[in-house]
Amino acid sequence: MTHGLRIIVNLVTMSAGYKVYDHQLPHFVTSTVVGWVDALSRSMYKDIICESLNYCRQHKGLKLHAWVIMNNHFHLIISAADSATIGGLMRDIKKYTASSIIKAIGNNTQESRKEWMLNYFKHSGTVNNSNTEYQFWQQDYHPVALDTQEKFLQRMNYLHNNPVRAGIAWEAHHYKYSSAKDYYENKAGLIEIDKLLLY
Repeated sequence: MTHGLRIIVNLVTMSAGYKVYDHQLPHFVTSTVVGWVDALSRSMYKDIICESLNYCRQHKGLKLHAWVIMNNHFHLIISAADSATIGGLMRDIKKYTASSIIKAIGNNTQESRKEWMLNYFKHSGTVNNSNTEYQFWQQDYHPVALDTQEKFLQRMNYLHNNPVRAGIAWEAHHYKYSSAKDYYENKAGLIEIDKLLLY
């Protein structure tokens, strides 16, 4: 479904701890693996994140406008529907994907870095009081309000061009794990998105 981008001037500064004041306004968010470990280099781990995004979109009020999953982080442009909140959605996405990816790493007989990664995530968890065992994601997600079309386009282009800057794709729309195909080719990518009409 295509929506018009709501242009809202948010008079409250976003510098105070990256707080979200309008959950229905698109926000650019980022989650990074602790230590910038390349734990998402295998497609099966990226697929877990796709699965979570799909589920939250269908059942939890996630509005997914743009996305990219790299080898050690992901960027999203999201908003929240109804009574959902961006913070709540990010908490659910990160909690599910952390436990599922750690389990997948542990069960993957082809994972050559299994022991090292699990030990690293376990150590990261022991030094963080918020975790009971493992820590996979860094804690914050740095929400940035996209309250003008110019800001939305800047962040969307930055997001989609991550694989090009990283040297793993010639063109943004050639990269499998992003919404670049939806915007640049007007074709469906891996995940159905709430595409914004840019005008």
